[in-house]
Amino acid sequence: MAFPEGFIQELKARNDITEIISSYVSLKRRGRNMVGLCPFHGEKTPSFNIYTETDSFYCFGCGAAGDVISFVMKIENLDYVEAVRYLAQRAGMEMPDDNYDNSMSNLRRQIYEANREAARFFYKTLMSPQGKPGLDYLHGRMLSDKTIRHFGLGFAPDSWTALSDHLRQKGFSENVLTTANLSVKRRSGSGVIDRFRNRVMFPIIDLRGNVIAFGGRIMTNEKPKYLNSSDTPVFKKSENLFSLNNAKNSGSRALLLCEGYMDVISVNQAGFQFAVASLGTALTSEQAVLMKRYAEEVIICYDADEAGQKATARAIPILRNAGLGVRVLSIPNGKDPDEFLKAKGADGPEAFRALLEKSGNDVEYRLQKLRSQYNLSLPEGRVSFLEAAARLIAEIDSPIERDVYTSRLSKEFEIDKNALLTQINNLNARARRDHRRKEMRQMQSDLSGMTARTDAERGVTQRATAAEEGLVVYLINHPDSLSDIQRQLTPEQFTNPLIKRFYDYFSQRIADGLEPLNNITADFTTDEQARIYRMLHKHTAVAQTPRSLREYIGVITSESCKPEDKSAMSDDDINHYFARMRQDKK
Repeated sequence: MAFPEGFIQELKARNDITEIISSYVSLKRRGRNMVGLCPFHGEKTPSFNIYTETDSFYCFGCGAAGDVISFVMKIENLDYVEAVRYLAQRAGMEMPDDNYDNSMSNLRRQIYEANREAARFFYKTLMSPQGKPGLDYLHGRMLSDKTIRHFGLGFAPDSWTALSDHLRQKGFSENVLTTANLSVKRRSGSGVIDRFRNRVMFPIIDLRGNVIAFGGRIMTNEKPKYLNSSDTPVFKKSENLFSLNNAKNSGSRALLLCEGYMDVISVNQAGFQFAVASLGTALTSEQAVLMKRYAEEVIICYDADEAGQKATARAIPILRNAGLGVRVLSIPNGKDPDEFLKAKGADGPEAFRALLEKSGNDVEYRLQKLRSQYNLSLPEGRVSFLEAAARLIAEIDSPIERDVYTSRLSKEFEIDKNALLTQINNLNARARRDHRRKEMRQMQSDLSGMTARTDAERGVTQRATAAEEGLVVYLINHPDSLSDIQRQLTPEQFTNPLIKRFYDYFSQRIADGLEPLNNITADFTTDEQARIYRMLHKHTAVAQTPRSLREYIGVITSESCKPEDKSAMSDDDINHYFARMRQDKK
């Protein structure tokens, strides 16, 4: 048991799950429950539910589920002990004595400390004679010393082991250094070398101020030009954004999405502190969902070259699916934000502000791109453009927004608005049906995948599993039924090994006089917790009665009598089996 029962019970009581989640999710009441858009995946229709009676949450879209502790673990990327500490501090509670298993928590803490020490080392090196190439590069990019300090930029010396030696002297083990991806094992297998060498270093800082990773730009023509930390226990590049720690405090409900570190830093220096960038990967849905927590609108500011345009086209639906408004900022002459600001000199900030104000939304941007693909002086060119435009407008969820663009195009091309609107509405209805089918298939795939990860054996019948799940939920909701159940069933009659483990666990807790669900975050994996809460919400949705319990017991008894392989049974075994079946049906 990770923490004392009483401590966890008080911790949950003093950290109301609705209050905690409402600081991340906009919630509305629906009956006794609260609903909102899931913070863990992009969606437009709320499928994220808070069940106030059980102090739990469950998302019907992605299957995320748990209690207040598991929510904080997932939303803040913390392990169990860190999440408990976070909630204890919030509630003003003292942590109990360290008599719990916190090995992963200790490893994560050491990685944070090693990263922080590495950032200090890189900055100190940048400001030393050894870092002159890096400092010259940054000054050449027109960055001030104030900006360099603000972002904690640094320099990794052109040495095989400078950082590794420094961190070992500070007491960090080679295991911590390699797990943090600051060092890598030598090919010989003996000792470690630095991952970053002869590079300008960009620390990546999370929303709580921890240094979680690094990006480094090489000082030569070697490839890759930029090298980023791989995923570690404290960092997943697909779920983080560079400089979001600055942007979230900018006071803006918009975010400026740039391609790279230097673009973000340059526009920050020019006074636009709401800029962020993805971390060496194309924009992900996880990053879009993260942005939605801090902004209502994203302004895409990618490079104007072909690669930048493709990245823009790919990012637009990802951002829209996360419920974000989207605008696209076009920089003239194919420049990126950093180049544009440098070229404008002292006038750069005002010139960039003018571009921001002129930036159109993503629909206007995409319509303009479509126009360039067709010869609008020819009837067939106009028809082809309007058909493509209809497909684009059909993707818009808002009927008002669809009507605005339909009116504009019908007036511009002197066509019947109703004809264009009918085609758009038909396309929209078809797209919605396709999207719902796709979502259902994905949901079924995700949930079946989760079940596959949590079921140790796949040969269990659905009838048996449903009854066993129902009985476990009944036991959780009616702890006083334990002795009655134990008189009629033995654990060995369960055919699903995972549900049997749940039954054993909750039976023991009830027998010990403990609240059944109090400590499952510590005692089960994330997938297992989700399975338990999915069971709870599925079976509690239908009123469970003593008759329900009798039916569960009857099915479990019947299913447990079924032989695994009738072909291997003797005549006596077969006769005994069918006799039991006839008896059960009486």
